[in-house]
Amino acid sequence: MLIRSLTLATLLAIAGPLFAADGDSPLDIDRGRARPLIVIAPSTADPVWRNLKQSMEEPANKQGLTERNIRVYSVLNMSGQLDGKDLGQQDTMALIRALKLGAGALPKVILVGKDGEKKLESSGEESKTVDLKKIFDTVDALPATEKEAVVPTPPPVAAEAAPAKGAKNGKPAKPAKPAKPPEQPDD
Repeated sequence: MLIRSLTLATLLAIAGPLFAADGDSPLDIDRGRARPLIVIAPSTADPVWRNLKQSMEEPANKQGLTERNIRVYSVLNMSGQLDGKDLGQQDTMALIRALKLGAGALPKVILVGKDGEKKLESSGEESKTVDLKKIFDTVDALPATEKEAVVPTPPPVAAEAAPAKGAKNGKPAKPAKPAKPPEQPDD
C-alpha cells in the first residue's frame, strides 16, 4: 500500500506541472474574441518596436486597432505587456511558449487570428518592413468566417437526468448490491 501511494504521489508530482502548463497562455483568453498582435524585441530602443509604437499612438490607427479587434502584446527585454499594461512573468513566459518560438535576439512581429492561427509572422530584417498598414491589410484580407469567429459556447446542461432503469412512477430504483471483490491468488 505504501508503494502504491508513493508511486501515485510521484506521478502526480511529475504530471501536475505538465497539465497546468497546458492552456495557460494569455492567447487562449483572446481566442475567438480578439486578434493578438505580438511584438518581441530585445529592448525598448529597437527600431521595429519604436516605429510600430509611434504609429499605434496616432488617433486614426488607434481606431483601426479597435475596429479590427486587435490587442497588442509586447515582449521587450523579457518583460511583457498587453495594451500597455504589465503582464506577470509567468504570463509572459506562457505567451512565448504558446508561440513556439526559438531563442533569438532578432525582433519578431506576429499577428494571430481569432481562430488561434498565425496570420502574419516576420523576423529579423523582414520585421522592419512590417507597419500597421500591412497588419490592417492582412486582417482585412481574412475570409469572412475568420472575421466572425466567436468562442463556441458549451451546450446547456440537462436540468434533470433520465430516470434509472426499473424506476416506477418517478421513484428511484433500488441501489444495486456491491459486487464481490475478486479473490486474491495465494503466493
